[in-house]
Amino acid sequence: MLSATRTHLARWIDRYFYVRISTKITLLYAAILFFVLILSTAILGIGAYIYFYRQAEVDLDRSIQHVMSNIETGNATEAKFWFEGPVIPGVIVRITDSSGRIVLDTDNHFPSIERIEQGRITTPIWANPDMEVSEFQGGAVYHARRYVEYGGIPYQIHFFRTITTEKDFFSSLQRLIFYTVAICFVLALLAGHFISRRILKPIREFTWTARSIEVERLGRRLDVPRARDELSELARTFNRMLDRLQEGFSQQQRFVSDASHELRTPLTVILGYSDMLSRWGREDKSILDEGITAIRSEAENMQQLIEKLLFLARADQKRQAVNKEPVDLAELLADTMEKMQTVTISHEVTLGRNDPVTVSADPVLLRQLLRIFLENSVKYTPPGGHIHAYSIRSNDGGSVTVTLTDDGIGIAPEHQARIFDRFYRVDSSRTKETGGSGLGLSIARWIAERHNIKISLRSEVDEGTTVILTIPTIHE
Repeated sequence: MLSATRTHLARWIDRYFYVRISTKITLLYAAILFFVLILSTAILGIGAYIYFYRQAEVDLDRSIQHVMSNIETGNATEAKFWFEGPVIPGVIVRITDSSGRIVLDTDNHFPSIERIEQGRITTPIWANPDMEVSEFQGGAVYHARRYVEYGGIPYQIHFFRTITTEKDFFSSLQRLIFYTVAICFVLALLAGHFISRRILKPIREFTWTARSIEVERLGRRLDVPRARDELSELARTFNRMLDRLQEGFSQQQRFVSDASHELRTPLTVILGYSDMLSRWGREDKSILDEGITAIRSEAENMQQLIEKLLFLARADQKRQAVNKEPVDLAELLADTMEKMQTVTISHEVTLGRNDPVTVSADPVLLRQLLRIFLENSVKYTPPGGHIHAYSIRSNDGGSVTVTLTDDGIGIAPEHQARIFDRFYRVDSSRTKETGGSGLGLSIARWIAERHNIKISLRSEVDEGTTVILTIPTIHE
């Protein structure tokens, strides 16, 4: 029950929360852009904020130093000093006695000390801890005080620096940055969506083309973009895959068709003879013997064909075992040729030079490889013909060349490239009359590939055929 619920939930999520890649790219791009904009504007805002407030602190600090140094030297006792601008413009000085009465004020319109004290706030972390910050309606100020004594009377010197203009500018800057970020974000979102859709347009076209490709329409291919980028490489790779699929499917169709044809003939013969035996074979011994012989022959042909088909099926599925071991090739070749001489009475089978070498191979498969070529020589060489084999080790000892020759009917040049294809026959001579199914050479090629054996072929019509096998050896 729980598993079914999870499956239903997963399907519901896949159905209603399907998001295109272009949308994902746009959202990711928007998220990154939003983070970058927020981070950059935050840094810009904080930097501007600190800069303006720092400038106010510098003006205030310089004014304090100037006034205090003149007080220490005695220049501040003259009224002329205070009226000639003792501080940087924008800084206001106010002196009060111990009772709070204002003794000197450089700006009578500036808010009172009481009002400034009432608007005092906690000093921000970026402000000078020796200064106070006050905010009230219509303004904000930096406030610093110093204590002096003159004529035995204590005085307080208050220094004020307005930061109202800076705060207003910063507020305006914040609004401007906010609106700019919002507009840029929306424009970037739209641009990202447009660009992502344009970039991914070839992929959508690939998808539409791939959906339209079916078994009956494997000839269609993707259009490769002109730009040499990942998409063009994807299109070329996909087209190569379709080429391999089409070739494999065509081979499969030919294989099924040829296998059906090969099996239909012996089955037809068997059914025909069975019908004949059921009618006349019980009374006529000659018909009975003929029928039994024909049925047995066709059954043996079917058995060999099925064995070859099973071999190739295991090979295609990579389940055909190859058990390699050190093999004395000279001994194996001599034994194979001896058995061919025993079973072949209509041809002259001879073995010439046979160099002793050791190869790494599956002895059963290697013997089968040699027998396939030798049996083909017997089938397509007229009676009385010659079949000869010999092996020669290379000068460096890295390989051995096994040559199998006959003086049979030969193979025309236009057919030589396809003789290893399954069920391929050169002409009418390669029919059931000679017992060929067109699978032996396909098996031989597979065995050769698994043993790194190079196959070379030389043949002329009515001049015979020479098969050259170059086999790697084991260095002793």
